[in-house]
Amino acid sequence: MLNTTLIYIERDGEYLMLHRTKKENDLNHDKWIGVGGKCEEDESPEECARREAFEETGLSLGDLRYHGIVTFVSDEYEGEYMHLFSCEDWEGSVKECPEGDLVWVPKEEVPELPGWEGDRIFLRLMAKPHPFFSLKLCYEGDVLVSSDLHFYGK
Repeated sequence: MLNTTLIYIERDGEYLMLHRTKKENDLNHDKWIGVGGKCEEDESPEECARREAFEETGLSLGDLRYHGIVTFVSDEYEGEYMHLFSCEDWEGSVKECPEGDLVWVPKEEVPELPGWEGDRIFLRLMAKPHPFFSLKLCYEGDVLVSSDLHFYGK
């Protein structure tokens, strides 16, 4: 299974969302997601989050909030352990992204955008204080068929 990061960069009640439209053979094609990507060899999730955010947005991240780990299981795609972060502490200006369009979206509107059904689960969790979590999402194609959530450090 791959180790990946998913980062939701925050500003004044908004998330910086990536509408994935430019990359070929993209399992996220036409979906709206946070920024992030695959961890490189010997790279921690935090290092990956900072690198991927800078590469995709041009923003340098400061303090990260590590919300949890999402285990993505699919009958069509390689499995992933997605390390889920948010960040309100950043510097720089948003640049053009090679993978799609970056748009600031009010947080309450994000769950209504076309995306993975399971994202709505962790977006609800991110909206309020909670302990670290592990969330397993199982898909058949783009359809969420099961989810399993556990909290740690209550």
